[in-house]
Amino acid sequence: MKRAVLYLRVSTVDQTTANQERELREVAARMGCEIVKVYKDHGISGAKGREKRPQFDAMLKAATKREFDLVMAWSVDRLGRSLQDLAAFLSELHGTGRDLYLHMQALDTTTPGGRAMFQMMGVFAEFERSMIQERVRTGIRRAKSEGKRLGRPPIAPELEKRIRAALDKPGRTEGVRKIAARFNVDPGTVQRISRPFDVSVAVAG
Repeated sequence: MKRAVLYLRVSTVDQTTANQERELREVAARMGCEIVKVYKDHGISGAKGREKRPQFDAMLKAATKREFDLVMAWSVDRLGRSLQDLAAFLSELHGTGRDLYLHMQALDTTTPGGRAMFQMMGVFAEFERSMIQERVRTGIRRAKSEGKRLGRPPIAPELEKRIRAALDKPGRTEGVRKIAARFNVDPGTVQRISRPFDVSVAVAG
């Protein structure tokens, strides 16, 4: 008997996961699966990343520990709002040897048809990533051709001089972040000032 877990999510606190859970329990019974855990993210948007969905994150950690065999969810949008997010989830899930059942899409990766659909999702997700990367590169080329400066604007020479003095202070106890906070600049700016040679090498490369 396969060990299954349910992943349930609703976007607002006014909604309930009860209908999703009842239907999935009936499906699990027909499939001969034992439900060993129910993960519920209540009032959390599917656009949120894994770190903002505690139960989703806990489920993936349990998958890594091989605590179940199959994830069951009501619909693909319960797992993520984009094809790219779903493909990343599936890739991680299958990397642990776990399977996925999506009720509304009739996707079951324990079957040959379900595995084929999963592979097609991976192809489309890679295509989506490539399109995004190409749009970014096109935007950068256009900005350069128009003479626009890329990256953060340079800070005033006087401010840079004060930051350098703080960095070079004998017996300094302040770290990069504290100095950045004191001068109200990004820590990366302080890091660049503290190691100008490293930055010039990175740019040259």
